[in-house]
Amino acid sequence: MSSGSTINGENPNPVTSTQSTPLQVATHSLAPAEKPGKFSGVDFKRWQQKMYFYLTTLGLQKFIKEVIPNPNEEVPEKDRFLAIEAWKHSDFLCKNYILNGLDDILYNVYSTIETSKELWEALEKKYKAEDAGLKKSIAAKFLEYKMVDSKAVVTQVQELQVITHDLLNEGMIINEAFQVASFIEKLPPAWKDFKSYLKHKRKEMTLEDLIVRLKIEEDDRLAEKKSRGQSTISGANIMESDSKGKKRKRDSVPSSSGTKNHNGNKKINGTCFKCGKQGHKASMCKTHKKKKNKSQANIVDDTDMDDLCAVLSECNLVGNPREWWIDSGATRHVCAVKEMFTSYSLAKAEEKLFMGNSSTAKVEGYGKIVLKMTSGKVVTLNNVLHVPEIRKNLVSTSLLAKHGFKVVFVSDKVVISKNDVYIGKGYLNNDLFKLNVITVNDVINNNNASSAYLLESNHLWHARLGHVNYKSLRKMINMEVLPKFECNKSKCQVCVESKFAKHPYKSIERTSEPLDLIHTDICDMKSTPSRGGKKYFITFIDDSTRYCYVYLLSSKDEAIDAFKQFKAEVENQLNKKIKMARSDRGGEYEFPFEEICLENGIIHQTSAPYTPQKNGVAERKNRTLKDMMNALLLNSALPQNLWGEAILIATQILNRVPYSKTQTIPYEKWKGKRPNLNYFKVWGCLAKVRVPKPKQVKLGPKTIDCIFIGYANNSKAYRFLVYKSQISDIHPNTVIESDSAEFFENIFPYRNKDVVVGESSKRPRDDSLENDSNIDEPWRSKRQRVPTSFGPDFLAFCWKMSQRHLKKRNGFGASWKMFRFGPSR
Repeated sequence: MSSGSTINGENPNPVTSTQSTPLQVATHSLAPAEKPGKFSGVDFKRWQQKMYFYLTTLGLQKFIKEVIPNPNEEVPEKDRFLAIEAWKHSDFLCKNYILNGLDDILYNVYSTIETSKELWEALEKKYKAEDAGLKKSIAAKFLEYKMVDSKAVVTQVQELQVITHDLLNEGMIINEAFQVASFIEKLPPAWKDFKSYLKHKRKEMTLEDLIVRLKIEEDDRLAEKKSRGQSTISGANIMESDSKGKKRKRDSVPSSSGTKNHNGNKKINGTCFKCGKQGHKASMCKTHKKKKNKSQANIVDDTDMDDLCAVLSECNLVGNPREWWIDSGATRHVCAVKEMFTSYSLAKAEEKLFMGNSSTAKVEGYGKIVLKMTSGKVVTLNNVLHVPEIRKNLVSTSLLAKHGFKVVFVSDKVVISKNDVYIGKGYLNNDLFKLNVITVNDVINNNNASSAYLLESNHLWHARLGHVNYKSLRKMINMEVLPKFECNKSKCQVCVESKFAKHPYKSIERTSEPLDLIHTDICDMKSTPSRGGKKYFITFIDDSTRYCYVYLLSSKDEAIDAFKQFKAEVENQLNKKIKMARSDRGGEYEFPFEEICLENGIIHQTSAPYTPQKNGVAERKNRTLKDMMNALLLNSALPQNLWGEAILIATQILNRVPYSKTQTIPYEKWKGKRPNLNYFKVWGCLAKVRVPKPKQVKLGPKTIDCIFIGYANNSKAYRFLVYKSQISDIHPNTVIESDSAEFFENIFPYRNKDVVVGESSKRPRDDSLENDSNIDEPWRSKRQRVPTSFGPDFLAFCWKMSQRHLKKRNGFGASWKMFRFGPSR
């Protein structure tokens, strides 16, 4: 049967007679869909999708994309004519289906268009452009949406989901993490604490998990609110005594009888002579106070006891087990949930807790609980009682004060601090102060931390790393060099006092390999010599890795020896040669340094005259080292002659924090491994150093008070300045090294010390010369006495044999007491 007979006779639907068999199968397998509604110019995208599906069920969807066919010339003319006519007929049907889906006004506008493709493209050109404005409107609606307390949170979340769905339909990409964060941020003001808890959760949540959590929390709040209402109603029938000793009943609901409710809704004409207000008598006045004799001063009447019972019933309502309340009357920390304890021990059977209402509750056990405040600080509560019967978890104010905490109640807020360091806060909630706690059971307790209550925080690591900038701290957290904690940029007074900066000069191209270029410069500190008599320090910075070496110098003449020592060490360690060295035009870098560079094939680059910024890497490093040195000295209040120790520890810190331009750690680039910062401590803090066994005394402490001033060279030990010592062989103001110490990183002994190091503030008094004015006082020098110090790089070996025998056996001569193995600081 030919195509012509099919069209003209047997098949009334010309669409099914076109060239492809698959189209026929598709056409007969789909039933016509429901006709879409009229398009009036609003929400074109949705109408377009419905219309496209409707045309698909009719088998006409291809005509909105195809033009009139041009059959091959080899096809007979009659067949070509029939194919073209069939296409025109189907296109006519498709076009009119689309026109019938338009509103009457739009129908008149687009009815003159000839083909379906032209009509479809005209509608897209007109209304898809308007959809761009619709995207902005939906996005603005999403951004401006704010939840309110007067409406259910779950209902508002569903409204937000509808808006989000509209955004996704418009082709805007919004991942699930962004949706979760946005929903949390839009929670109403009454959910502030729960919002803070969700924001600081480490584990990622899906949108479904968030909705479930919000639903549970909302149900808990409704249940708590309902229970409070019931408590108030039950409190209305408390029996109380009147002034005459007769019992009467308080009725919160007016009586329907009218005869029994004398004080209900009935108002009395006249004025009360007690308060001056109208509508009641003096006997009914609420401001009326009973007069009591002195002998009755300690008696509590029944009305006051009823009020006390009401308060106790309010306090013992079922609350959120995650919440912690601060109690100034509690003598112990109390918790009701066993799962919150990080360590737990069972209590004795007879142990009980006495409540404020004279009742008792059984103590099931006791242990340790870790609380993480919203500020990022972590507080460890020791010897917390486990009392399942209690309804609220309590933190004792007296115990906090006993451990050095400062608790201040200001208006509707409570602020907790320790050693002038902010710890956390809480707010007044139903006449009680609730602490802002993020979580209580997923914080790992650091047993090695010597700060008994205060653990990891941005302030502590900021101090440990020599007041390095907070941006570097965040980078180190992302690199997993530091443990994870909340790192918020805050203003540090020490940093403000010690650091000021100008805008940097534009940098030049950097080298790609270590030792290709070394920057060097000398910094003058001769106005304040160090303990070892050092007046300068010289820096050597690798251009590729920014790893820095620092040497302390007594004079500029030692710069050449320092460069030789640096060159020998780095070339041996890296198995490479220094290619170039860049410095300023200082005199110490002239003839001797040039000669060394020529002998070793090193190109010596110098900056232009009077342009130190051209040697910017070394100059900037010197400034950074001095800024950190000032911060360390100011923070610890140690004497300025310890600047050498501060410079060396600042160098170690800067080598282990990310460089701002490369986002990499110099130590890692230089050594090929991540740095370990677990041994870092706050410079200048108090340390209890264990006395070695040969020098320990049988009676007395086994430690001495020292000040932490650095890390030992090429040894796993710390350097300490002795502060107080009861050991005869260990004197104050001397430097020792030890690996056995306990650090108190928030205590700085020299902050409150006004006397000069190593010098007594008082002289012994001689009473025999008090009244003898004729005796001349001997002349004494006014120069400050400085104890003899050979520097930290001298080591003394004590021998029990005689000096003559030692000379004979070893031939050491006059210098048999000391052996020098390196430059002093």
